Amino acid sequence: MEADEQGRSARKRQSITQAATRAFMEKGYCGTSMDDIAKLAAVSKQTVYRHFSDKEKLFAEIVLGTTDHLGRAIDPVSDIPSDADALEENLTGLARCLLTTLTRSEALQLGRLVIASAGPFPALATAWYEQSFERVLMALTTTFRRLTEEGVLRIDEPLLAAHHFSGLLLWVPVNETMFRSAHQHTPADLERYATAGVRAFLAAYR
Repeated sequence: MEADEQGRSARKRQSITQAATRAFMEKGYCGTSMDDIAKLAAVSKQTVYRHFSDKEKLFAEIVLGTTDHLGRAIDPVSDIPSDADALEENLTGLARCLLTTLTRSEALQLGRLVIASAGPFPALATAWYEQSFERVLMALTTTFRRLTEEGVLRIDEPLLAAHHFSGLLLWVPVNETMFRSAHQHTPADLERYATAGVRAFLAAYR
């Protein structure tokens, strides 16, 4: 009986967070009320408050909860082998993975929402950055330092090189989507950004 109750509670919590994500994406933080979330989740407002004491805590859980998917992008970073002959191929595979993960429409919509809410919630914006994009940068930094020590790359400042690598990949698709929300990138677009970005990176650091 207790397990059934816990299961129902977990399903309601998931329904609430899904509804809140949709509402925040569509209306922004200030434009969304707990009544809106309750209606979308098909639960009472009291049920929403039973799971989340206020809107700010609900917003924070949604924002920080989305950083979990980055594990799929970070894991391949550490697995780049020290194979000079296959370096371009390996880095292009990594670039493809990063682009696919970091340019998902949900991730970019959330990034836009976090930026818009950075004024009233600076600590949350900082935490989101540290747990999302900064994790990718740190993983890249570690890998580029290792590849330099093993003689595959020539990099004096691995962290700066990590910024260069991610910038070459993400500048075009992220900015176009952030500021032109209707713009969609095809798999062919992402493949082109991955290939061209890696070639430019290697021209500087091989």
